[in-house]
Amino acid sequence: MTENHQTPDQSGRVADAVDHNWVDRFAPVKARPYLRLSRADRPAGTWLLLIPCWWALTLALLADGAAISPYHQWLFVACALGAFLMRGAGCTWNDITDRHLDAQVARTKSRPIPSGQISVKRAALWMAIQTGISALILFSLNSAAILWGIAALLPVAIYPFAKRFTWWPQVFLGVAFNWGALLMWVAYFGTISWAAILLYLSGIAWTLFYDTIYAHQDKEDDALIGIKSTARLFHNNTKTWLFGFLVAITVLMVLALIGAVGDRLNILALVFAIMGIWAFGMHMMWQLRKLDIDDPDICLKLFRANRDAGFLPIAGFALAYAVQISLGGA
Repeated sequence: MTENHQTPDQSGRVADAVDHNWVDRFAPVKARPYLRLSRADRPAGTWLLLIPCWWALTLALLADGAAISPYHQWLFVACALGAFLMRGAGCTWNDITDRHLDAQVARTKSRPIPSGQISVKRAALWMAIQTGISALILFSLNSAAILWGIAALLPVAIYPFAKRFTWWPQVFLGVAFNWGALLMWVAYFGTISWAAILLYLSGIAWTLFYDTIYAHQDKEDDALIGIKSTARLFHNNTKTWLFGFLVAITVLMVLALIGAVGDRLNILALVFAIMGIWAFGMHMMWQLRKLDIDDPDICLKLFRANRDAGFLPIAGFALAYAVQISLGGA
């Protein structure tokens, strides 16, 4: 995908939108401000919200060893729909709370609210609509998952304010963005486990990794207006911190795998699962080699590359599941 940091044109295009995105090209003009609020023109965040859900589901299938049922198929679809809707609702809430700050940052002043494309009242209504449709999807799950889904609203509500009171707002983002791993594990099994918690912690470390890279785009404006971030906190030590997060991500995910499957996998299936995690770590190593914290275009490109990175464990778990099933289980 092509990167762009140019000033948006009079059409209302947001500065960091993906070039040739479907919203700016094909969506009805009146719908565009709402879709931009939902970041439909910048889909990387939706993938980053969805991927931990699919980590949990593919690992759950591997741990369970059962055939894929229609309910399991629905869980994968529900994740995708929910990720799009709840990411949209969360971003709308973020833009409502940050509208005055966004107006002072070069990359964000073109967003729909500070640029005058949409009012706060209409944005709030749009947020309510997205949340309401998400609730309908949530209510199709088991009762335990519904409770976990409702609990997710708390970190979503808190996150936009975190950068005002802590240097670690990325932790709050990680708590919210990876909640789907816990939710989908409960939706599958009806209860939580240590494997799911370890996978969730791995996801939080991953969010610290990619969102620190992302935050380096705005560090100069953030310093002027007093916004805190791990990018500003780590500064020239960023690569050292990111390497530490990389180690934590991979170790926690391996522990989650072991905790989920124990000694029930045949050796070939286990190799595929481990290879997916290893490839994930290697992708992040590649990102570290390419990273230039003073080049916003590179930071945005690497941030978006985490969509591809996040699919590697899913591929590993899915291949391991296919091998395990084909060989008749453990």
